[in-house]
Amino acid sequence: MRTEVGVTVDDDEVSVLVPVVQFDALPMSAAAELLTPCCASSRWVHQVLLGRPYHSLRVLSAASDDVLADLAWSDVAEALAGHPRIGDRAEGAGREAGWSRTEQAGTQQAGDAVAAELRAGNIAYEQRFGHVFLICATGRSAEQMLAALQQRLGNPTAMERDVVRAELQAIVRLRLIKTFR
Repeated sequence: MRTEVGVTVDDDEVSVLVPVVQFDALPMSAAAELLTPCCASSRWVHQVLLGRPYHSLRVLSAASDDVLADLAWSDVAEALAGHPRIGDRAEGAGREAGWSRTEQAGTQQAGDAVAAELRAGNIAYEQRFGHVFLICATGRSAEQMLAALQQRLGNPTAMERDVVRAELQAIVRLRLIKTFR
């Protein structure tokens, strides 16, 4: 247990649920602590902080979507660096690692063959595109994620970057819901 921005948080807890109006009033550094596990892009964190006050989760989520849409690819790549490979168990404590483990729960029941195909697919994807394969894994089975990975390997780079940005947006939305109310 620790205190984080005035809220007591268990390191394995995946939900903080800070009122958005409280977030609006926090000092920049404390507010950034809440945002960073939602998205590892420092530019996203900074831009979302500059947009305060939001007053509601709906407005905060919409602002997040706008910021994500405008990020340079290097900023998206920074966000991707905070995500483990699909099928790899995120290590460590804290909200981001806990969220990753929960989000990728569908891969935990994967058979050996599917797990091996995910590993090989991840490597092929990273060699092709230069970054981790990102998919909003929540509610998806390992087989569904594998099928998406195999399909996306054939995408042109520009198209894949659009897909990645949309997947990142979906993940960030879910993580904002797990953080704010």
